[in-house]
Amino acid sequence: MDTEKAPLPAGYHDVPANMLATIVTCLEMTAKPAPRPNPPAEGLVVERWHAPSIDAYRALYRKVGEDWLWVSRAVMEDDKLRAIIEDPAVEIYAMTRNGEQLGLLELDFREAGQCELAFFGLDQSLIGSGAGRILMNAAIETAWGKPISRFWVHTCHLDHPAALAFYQRSGFKPYKRMVEIFEDPRLTGKLRADAGSHVPLLISE
Repeated sequence: MDTEKAPLPAGYHDVPANMLATIVTCLEMTAKPAPRPNPPAEGLVVERWHAPSIDAYRALYRKVGEDWLWVSRAVMEDDKLRAIIEDPAVEIYAMTRNGEQLGLLELDFREAGQCELAFFGLDQSLIGSGAGRILMNAAIETAWGKPISRFWVHTCHLDHPAALAFYQRSGFKPYKRMVEIFEDPRLTGKLRADAGSHVPLLISE
């Protein structure tokens, strides 16, 4: 049975008011890129976060991702999330300053020979400070320190507008685009109503 999805035809396609649509760009690197220098750290440290609790993990996930409408891990069943973050092939790192967690990095090595940059995010206070370069350099060094031949990530237009260009500057190359449609989590209470202010809410009458 052929399970390949038919491509969307050219033209406009209505999206229901309770749903969001986004263009997802998939990127990859197949060799370790030339190193880029770290900016001044300003007290920032990237540390391996061993066995975080569900509540602590979700708190940091929301802190760095809620304004960009990250929702998957916020609503995932506890047992399913625990199985991921406790898997020895999944490495979680936190960027901290004076003990406060301000960034999340998650590397998924569960597929042999590959690493997915599963989550990469910063608290709003760090965006534009150079912290992203520090965290990305840590991601690249850690990923390519393992026997992999591919490091990949996906981003979408709901993320920070500089995200795609940042990934490309870091050595990732786009190879595929997809359209994702999903329920607006602000309308269901899964995320706060004022999250993702760059994406207007559509309220059905």
